[in-house]
Amino acid sequence: MAQRVTRMAGRRRWPWLLTLALLVVPTAELAIIIWVGQQIGGWPTLALLLVESALGAWLVKREGARTWRALASALNSGRMPSRQLSDAALVLVGGTLLLTPGFLTDAVGFFFILPLTRPLARGVLETVVTRKLLGGIVTVGRAGGPGRRPNPPSGPGDVIEGEIVDR
Repeated sequence: MAQRVTRMAGRRRWPWLLTLALLVVPTAELAIIIWVGQQIGGWPTLALLLVESALGAWLVKREGARTWRALASALNSGRMPSRQLSDAALVLVGGTLLLTPGFLTDAVGFFFILPLTRPLARGVLETVVTRKLLGGIVTVGRAGGPGRRPNPPSGPGDVIEGEIVDR
């Protein structure tokens, strides 16, 4: 019952957080664009925004194609494509953020798309999804990772009893 109340409170919180984000992000973007415009001038600021957009479009095209090939390769070889799906989601969200004019959204978009920073974003994404799916309880995984048991079992493996239900 307590878990249901917590979930319901979390559902009611999302519209407020979304509304707040839709008000705060454009305001912050505008403030940053004005500040940069005051520092380097209006035309150079516009040129910088256009260069960021062009670079972002090129990067999204390159990384999107690379991610798509990796996903197809994983599926063709029969492996579970969890990493590739995470990368595809990050490239999609990063590309969307790069389409939005502004320095703040471009910085986050580049963070999601660049091959050097994407593993950090992927780790955060995997942690959030794992906590959401498993209710914050993760008992098997890397040693010392967030929400995980510090010492994984050293034996042949844990036995988990369960029942298979076909629908």
